Amino acid sequence: MHKNLVIVESPAKAKTIEKFLGKEFKVMSSYGHIRDLNPKEFSIDTKKNYLPKYVVPADKKKLVSELKSEAKQAEQVWLASDEDREGEAISWHLYEVLGLKPENTKRIVFHEITKTAILHAIETPRDINLNLVDAQQARRVLDRIVGFELSPVLWRKVRPALSAGRVQSVAVRLIVEREREINAFVSEAAYRVIANFILPDGSTVLKAELNKRLKTKEEVISLLNQCKTASFQIDDITKKPLKKSPAPPFTTSTLQQEAARKLGYSVSQTMSIAQKLYESGMITYMRTDSVNLSDLALGTSKEEIVNTYGEKYYKFRQYHTKSKGAQEAHEAIRPTYIDRVEAGGSAQEKKLYELIRKRTLASQMADAELEKTTISVSFPGWKDKFQATGEVIVFDGFLQVYRESMDDENEKEQENGLLPAVNLNDILVLDEVKATERFTQRPPRYTEASLVRRLEELGIGRPSTYAPTIQTVQTRGYVVKGDKAGEERNFTVISLRKEKISEAQKSETVGADRNKLMPTDIGIVVNDFLLEYFPNILDYNFTANVEKEFDSIADGEMEWTRVIDNFYKIFHPIVDEAMTSKTDHKVGERELGIDPKSGKPVFVKISRYGPCVQMGQAFPDDKKAPKPAFAALMKDQSIETITLEEALKLFDLPRKVGEFENEEVIAAIGRFGPFIRHNNKFVTIPKELNPYTIKLDEAIELIEKKRIQEEQRFIKSFEEEPELQILNGRFGAYIAYKKSNYKIPKNTDPQKLTYEECMKIIEEAPDKKTTKKKATRKKE
Repeated sequence: MHKNLVIVESPAKAKTIEKFLGKEFKVMSSYGHIRDLNPKEFSIDTKKNYLPKYVVPADKKKLVSELKSEAKQAEQVWLASDEDREGEAISWHLYEVLGLKPENTKRIVFHEITKTAILHAIETPRDINLNLVDAQQARRVLDRIVGFELSPVLWRKVRPALSAGRVQSVAVRLIVEREREINAFVSEAAYRVIANFILPDGSTVLKAELNKRLKTKEEVISLLNQCKTASFQIDDITKKPLKKSPAPPFTTSTLQQEAARKLGYSVSQTMSIAQKLYESGMITYMRTDSVNLSDLALGTSKEEIVNTYGEKYYKFRQYHTKSKGAQEAHEAIRPTYIDRVEAGGSAQEKKLYELIRKRTLASQMADAELEKTTISVSFPGWKDKFQATGEVIVFDGFLQVYRESMDDENEKEQENGLLPAVNLNDILVLDEVKATERFTQRPPRYTEASLVRRLEELGIGRPSTYAPTIQTVQTRGYVVKGDKAGEERNFTVISLRKEKISEAQKSETVGADRNKLMPTDIGIVVNDFLLEYFPNILDYNFTANVEKEFDSIADGEMEWTRVIDNFYKIFHPIVDEAMTSKTDHKVGERELGIDPKSGKPVFVKISRYGPCVQMGQAFPDDKKAPKPAFAALMKDQSIETITLEEALKLFDLPRKVGEFENEEVIAAIGRFGPFIRHNNKFVTIPKELNPYTIKLDEAIELIEKKRIQEEQRFIKSFEEEPELQILNGRFGAYIAYKKSNYKIPKNTDPQKLTYEECMKIIEEAPDKKTTKKKATRKKE
């Protein structure tokens, strides 16, 4: 029997805390929430003040029983879940379900897992903050109402098995609107003019750019003709001191953005790695929108900076959180011990820890001092000037440790470098002038990190919701993260060299994207439908105001049930109206035109299996009427942008490519993309080949290549049991039996395995259903 039972959220956290407490403490994990709203029912009683109906899921019942037993035996129970709203709710659920009593239950919080922090928490316990619990309940209930009531509307009006969510739908709207901006964008051309001048020493070159972009080729030719006989002179040299200040320490949002830019991590990957660092006691709590540092952190940072870099590199800085409604975690993300240079088990953890440590140190360092020099070159007969700009670092300050990255859309075209020494009124000799046609850039597609920044700017979501929101919209198939091939574009370069003007045509690839968020057709259709019938749900200000109301609940200024009631009274009648409304055509359907061969109308729409083209009208009541023909869209096609010509081409499939081994070779497109069908077997057509143009020899090569792969996959079969096989997989040989796979023990030759030995391996294999789940925190 233990005097004290400490309950935390995750086993990793439990393991770390146990090291700091004596033998009188037993630490157990709740593995996240131990109860939640029933996933199969609405679970909210709208007639009883929106009372939530919570259930303990089947996979948590054994754990709850163990926790109850331990709690009864303990003299004191310490609820030590995280210090945010979600963590407070977990403590409250534990209190309710385990039947704990106020006299022997204490709530403790800490934002770092260190011995000092844990012992201080034990010395300063508090009660469960019911305002924070109510704020979490309000979010959970509101999101259940939206999801549960909107989803059936989507099933009826758009397609079965769809779902909607409050914050997720707004995130999809942002991505859809950005895609439409890109599609509507018309690029404008202008000429960027750069000249190389030779200084009076006869060898040094000064590179300078005209301070205005020229709109037309005629303007460029006029300028170059003027330059042929012009004299160039340095008419101004301006030197300005500049100071750059460091960025504040990391919040959840800024950590996600920098980890994406510098390390290439996805938002969910960053949070997963940060969670491991936190639970092993290496960093402070990773869900926060505070930029504040504790007095201890400020003191240890100063010591580390002075000892490592010197007194002149240190500058005390106290940052304050600007965002309204910053959650309850009171500190920025920082190392628990700043003098620990390296931390973490995996390479990913070490890299993220290094990023956090450097950002924290830099935030307490001196400004970087720079000198910006601008050299202006004038020539008679032209009002505009050529300018060269350079920056010199006089004192590196915080740049010694850390330089913040920028998103690609904010990067400058030209880095400012070191300029040669020049004098006022120097006469320069023109070496070359080059005018390059440049085009205005379309708006950039969102990355996960830039979407997080936009959501934060709009006041939508909180630190705990960014990662699950972005994950959810991708899981639901409304958004994909992927690559987009660029397009070839020609541009003109007009040069003047040795008094001769020449013109050249060059080409470049533009518009290519990697790992960017793009809406799917179904995401676009769902967005448009919700925007038409539920504009409030997708309104940015409405969603941000709801977040503010949650903050007011957390501060004890509003009743959570009143917030829900105000919303539900407006929302529910709109749902009823949308469910009963009739439309002339299916949601998302668009008529492209008439097929010139058959005279039938051609539509694009969302079918049960995805976006497709329909030729001909459907008349469900007339059984004798001819049925329309359907064709699936290619992966790179969208119902928003596909043309009639492109749609009609889809009906050229399936296409007979030829014959091989007395069997037809057919090219077609299915639910999973283009494929070849031969002898009732299917072979995927790779991206570099096209089902409309693939030749017989190319198809045969694909068929034979797949046969070789299948032969290499097969190792052994058994007469005693036809369903038992030994196969080769990505990770080596394995046993396949009745649609299940089984590992072969190490140092076992799969070729020598007998039927009896295989069956023994299958019988002794662990039951997959009983494996313990990782700790999870329920997010919207």
